[in-house]
Amino acid sequence: MPTPTARVHDAYRRIAEAGRPEVWITLRPEADLLVEAKAVEDRLSAGEDLPLAGTVVAVKDNIDVAGLPTTAACPEFAYTPEASATAVQRLVEAGALVLGKTNLDQFATGLVGTRSPYGAVRNAFDPERISGGSSSGSAVAVALGIADVALGTDTAGSGRVPAALHGIVGIKPTLGLVPATGVVPAARPYDCVTVFARDLATGTAALRVMTGPDAGDPYSRDWPSDVRLAPRDPARVGVPTADGIAVLSDGERSAFDAAADTLRAAGVEVAAVDVAPLLEAARLLYDGALVAERYAAVGDFLAGGPESADPTVSGIILAAAGLPAHALAADQHRLAAYRSTARALLAGFDALLLPTTVGHPTLAEVAADPVGENSRLGTYTNFVNLLDLAAVAVPAGTADGHAFGVTLVSDAFDDQAGLDLAAVLTDDDPGEAYPEPGVELAVFGAHLRGQPLNHQLTDLGARFVEETRTSADYRLFALATTPPKPGLQRVTEAGAAVRCEVWRISPAGLGAFLAALPAPMTLGSVTLADGRSVVGFGCQASAVEGAEDISRHGGWLAYRASLKD
Repeated sequence: MPTPTARVHDAYRRIAEAGRPEVWITLRPEADLLVEAKAVEDRLSAGEDLPLAGTVVAVKDNIDVAGLPTTAACPEFAYTPEASATAVQRLVEAGALVLGKTNLDQFATGLVGTRSPYGAVRNAFDPERISGGSSSGSAVAVALGIADVALGTDTAGSGRVPAALHGIVGIKPTLGLVPATGVVPAARPYDCVTVFARDLATGTAALRVMTGPDAGDPYSRDWPSDVRLAPRDPARVGVPTADGIAVLSDGERSAFDAAADTLRAAGVEVAAVDVAPLLEAARLLYDGALVAERYAAVGDFLAGGPESADPTVSGIILAAAGLPAHALAADQHRLAAYRSTARALLAGFDALLLPTTVGHPTLAEVAADPVGENSRLGTYTNFVNLLDLAAVAVPAGTADGHAFGVTLVSDAFDDQAGLDLAAVLTDDDPGEAYPEPGVELAVFGAHLRGQPLNHQLTDLGARFVEETRTSADYRLFALATTPPKPGLQRVTEAGAAVRCEVWRISPAGLGAFLAALPAPMTLGSVTLADGRSVVGFGCQASAVEGAEDISRHGGWLAYRASLKD
């Protein structure tokens, strides 16, 4: 790993080589970052734990960075905040270094990356084509290797479409997990801070740091106590029927089918579902009264006729000025019905696999039809935040000569299932789990992987952590139960180390597990070989009277194998 100072030098070298000034609205002087990099190195030397030490970050310019102007790509709107957005502050506290503020579709309204007085942001690899938006500069900064991580925002797909068009990762968490304090709103109930990165582990590490409630954001949320920490085993993924992907070109359909085949080859169960209700819900965002949220955010400002206002953006937002309240109420009721439909559609699935976007237009094509091309790009993204879903956009090869991407869409708070399934497609190490809540649980017998009761863990969303052993303070016995189970007992002498698996399970999941635990099994503290204590299976002392002591085998599976010899 390069030092923070070396990483800063590399970032500015890449900026100079790239020659893409339109990526940035405000770029900080290299000297300022070198001072901060040295401070990070001093903190590391002092023994601080900095999970993002030296990570170079680009920030979309509708997200506040203390001391830097926030423009939302409209010079007349600019202000200079004294405090950074909560998400940015958390990154900096974890050792990240902020390069500057990136260009965007004005007021985060668009999926094209061309609606900015600071210039259209060209695609990193084909300057005749769009970058995608609205988080255009952030995606290009990552794609060009300038930034390790870039922050975007996503209301209708702005954290996913640019990722697809550049072959990078875009993670859009469940609404509210990352606070939007210090973010210029686009449509406040549906706005989400997102992460771009070149791999899942890097993106997830940044996301983990930013996540957590904030009193400054009334829409912020925490993980529920029953959060799922992994997909089912086997995982189940829904894919659209043929009608649901009819808008794709032959090349895009081939690339999409190949992604589904990759999941199947990994043992994932894939089944076709009708996604038409989701695509119908997407139309509420701009074609219905919900666009009033955009007017509530910046409509009064745009009504003043600022000179640098983008005409397409102004047209979309100002058209909502005359919408009656009853139309908004009616569409909110419709949206609630669509959310119920989405919950039912996702029931039994860990995620849906969808194309991230459709096509990759040129700058000229967008200029000729700015609204039509934008709408097409949002076909598979516009509904996600409306329906309170999570999404992970990942590369899936190429189609028609350009990058193609797919998205794993999961239910609210099932973010980890989407991340794990995305890792199957990218062949990435997903890194540490995203959700923080969880209790480590040691299992010794019928709940081990491949054993008859393991499903009781996976059904509750438990996540495998490691194979290990206990400290040498235990004896293991074969109990007369159905199905056969071992019983662990702590002893004061003649103990042995016993093989086990450690799983992480949500607090509510552990409670459900305990409530269903049959006699003579118990749950209590177990000491592992590395000295840490976890919750683990044991049994009542009376249960081992007359039971065979199988400690010499070192674990349950070795004992069961010995019975077949």
